[in-house]
Amino acid sequence: MGKVSFKPGTFLYPVPAVLVSCGDMTSSNIITIAWTGIVSSDPAMTYVSIRKERHSYDIIKNSGEFCINLASKNLAFALDYCGVKSGKNEDKFKSMNLTKQESTLIKAPMISESPVNIECRVKEVIELGSHDMFLAEIIAVNVDEKYIDENGRFDMQACNLIAYSHGEYYELGDKLGKFGYSVKKDK
Repeated sequence: MGKVSFKPGTFLYPVPAVLVSCGDMTSSNIITIAWTGIVSSDPAMTYVSIRKERHSYDIIKNSGEFCINLASKNLAFALDYCGVKSGKNEDKFKSMNLTKQESTLIKAPMISESPVNIECRVKEVIELGSHDMFLAEIIAVNVDEKYIDENGRFDMQACNLIAYSHGEYYELGDKLGKFGYSVKKDK
């Protein structure tokens, strides 16, 4: 069986699809980002890559902060909308009936409807070409208490998170195993 070769491109899928809020409680914006991830666990570091011409680019560059809001199935429509509409022309919080919530350590608001909000402080902006990468330290993680079980553990599966894959959104599916299950010895 052969393979078909394509020119170099963005073929690493699926990726998380998140709503990134920026600004402050009086003047804010939401941008949809699919180019994000974890780059270090100690210290906890993440990134978002944004085109310079996007409305949120200057807001984040000037403030040095942003909040990554994980998107659940019930936020799929807002996620798509916030990726195709510009905050230059409208207040996306109002357009999508999303609730601003004060973050714990940064001025950028959290999106209350998101199951997980990750507060970030920019450490470096790296110019890469079509996008600049905002490398940031994760300084706080806020989780909706309805996803905490009776033992105090966070139930990520209950969040119904979504992912982006080659132009389409997908609900995450069934758990296949947990870290280390391939080498676990049955007793």
